[in-house]
Amino acid sequence: MLLTVYIFNFIDRTIINILTEPIKESFGVEDWQMGLLGGPAFAILYTFVGIPIARFSEKNHRVWIIAGSIALWSLMTALCGFATSFIALFVFRIGVSIGEAGCSPPANSIIADYFIPKERSTAVSVYALGIPLGGMVAYIFGGFIVGNLDGPIVGAMLQSWNWTWAVNALDWQNIEGWRVAFVVVGVPGIIVAMLVKMTIKEPPRGYTDPAEMQNKEQVGFGEVLRILTQKPSYWHVTMGVTIASFVNYGVGQFFVSFLIRTHEMSIFDASVKIAMALAVMASIGTYMSGFLADKYAERFPKALALIPMFALIGVIPMHVTGYLTDSLWIAVPLLMVGQMLLYTYLCPLYAVPSGVVDSRMRATAVAVTLFIVNLLGYGLGPPLIGGLSTILNATFLSGIDPSLTLEACKASNLAAAAQSACDSANADGLQWSMVIFKCLYVWSVFHFYMASKTIQRDMGR
Repeated sequence: MLLTVYIFNFIDRTIINILTEPIKESFGVEDWQMGLLGGPAFAILYTFVGIPIARFSEKNHRVWIIAGSIALWSLMTALCGFATSFIALFVFRIGVSIGEAGCSPPANSIIADYFIPKERSTAVSVYALGIPLGGMVAYIFGGFIVGNLDGPIVGAMLQSWNWTWAVNALDWQNIEGWRVAFVVVGVPGIIVAMLVKMTIKEPPRGYTDPAEMQNKEQVGFGEVLRILTQKPSYWHVTMGVTIASFVNYGVGQFFVSFLIRTHEMSIFDASVKIAMALAVMASIGTYMSGFLADKYAERFPKALALIPMFALIGVIPMHVTGYLTDSLWIAVPLLMVGQMLLYTYLCPLYAVPSGVVDSRMRATAVAVTLFIVNLLGYGLGPPLIGGLSTILNATFLSGIDPSLTLEACKASNLAAAAQSACDSANADGLQWSMVIFKCLYVWSVFHFYMASKTIQRDMGR
């Protein structure tokens, strides 16, 4: 059930990635502005609200907190479809972030109370499957809806059901497909919120911990931070995950745009055929990292750090080659294998913070981790790659035709040669931004290597 919750969490979080191009066209904005919408609009309050919610969940009913959070973020996602301006959409995205802040800290606390320590890496990797699976569902529904269910089509469907009043009230004939997508993926979350309350039983705190760790007094936030400062592997894993997330969130924001601009694919083909295949491989990598870490915990107690370290080393050449090649037949297999290796970093994101502290501090430890990962990774990744793309776009454009500017490229009556120059620069700027970002995985590899030196001691293995 918590996996289902996390799937919906990431559907509503990542649907913006699929809709980047139509939203950009609808509001007449640049890549750097879409980067702000995909990053800071979500990340800032998500990170700052997460810790207070985590502290609240250390003493209160975690299932109620999760259910209420789902209802809030689902409502805000649906409202994104009714945004009348870029600013309004920005505000609704902030609302989504506030709701989603109440998901992972209490969820991971519950998981740790349900599963004994030697099974937790597998358990949290199952939960973390919500990230690639949520992205996959978002790609399928987002691409399908935008490609096949624009306003006139939905209006005709409603009229065929004799819902003429809905057509007239909402003016469906003029509603853009990306607005329909937000509403369609947001509304079902309300049902999920009710299912959570009806199906998940709140476990006793520390239920699967050793007897001497149970029934201890709650500790303050400062004490949690003090304990975490004594765990160097925790900080190195957090930094490794943060850098990987910085790259992954940034590139993910514009991946469908890359396929549209560079390979001239439709939004439907880019989302449903290519991005979905990558999400399937990401799911395999997410689960296998936790499964292998538990299976070989006794023989290789450093596996939680070493698995993502070696995997990310392999990701760099595969993804760089995949983004630079002109052939999709070469690019897609490389990106698929690279995606499977890349997502091995998700298991340590949850397993290590939950493993270096006891049951009194787990929600807080996870919230502190997500605060850092999302503020720096999610908050900075999309806007920086969007900004870099805009700069490189202008650079390539001036190299092709010095008389053209980015503003001039927005005109609807450009000559064929000018339009070709604009399209080429737009594609090249984004392509090379993504390649540059992918090389930053080297930095992440360093931190996972450093974490491997102390992770066995810090997790008591």
